[in-house]
Amino acid sequence: MSKRLDYNQIAPTGVKALGGVYGYVTQSSLPAALVELVYLRVSQINNCAYCLDMHTRDLLKKGMKIEKLALLQAWPEAGNLFDARERAALAWAESVTLVAQTGVPDAAYEAVRAEFDERELVDLTIAIGLMNTYNRMAISFRNTPQAVQEI
Repeated sequence: MSKRLDYNQIAPTGVKALGGVYGYVTQSSLPAALVELVYLRVSQINNCAYCLDMHTRDLLKKGMKIEKLALLQAWPEAGNLFDARERAALAWAESVTLVAQTGVPDAAYEAVRAEFDERELVDLTIAIGLMNTYNRMAISFRNTPQAVQEI
């Protein structure tokens, strides 16, 4: 797989705008590790190798246990490894990412609202939308994961 183009060079203003959204999410009240976990789950759903590599590395640097990373894709079956807020955020991330299939039903909204206040929920949804955009950019233009570059 070879990179198709470097969108950072071609559209730096657009990429900077996405970076502004990223900056907004990082300054939100959401815990950084939770946001990264959501980013990783969205990237799993979208099968974005570049983002999977990056967010796995980021979570390891943040001290995330390898067991959580290994079981993230199967989080509903992972028992108490994921706490209630993480489970709610992951379920919301899946429903929002797969919006064409799920329609983001009322039950999903009610479940996430039990764990997050309105501002947190809006910020979480912005983070999910942002990661979906980054995944589409990386996949479409074939960004090379760091792990592949190191070979």
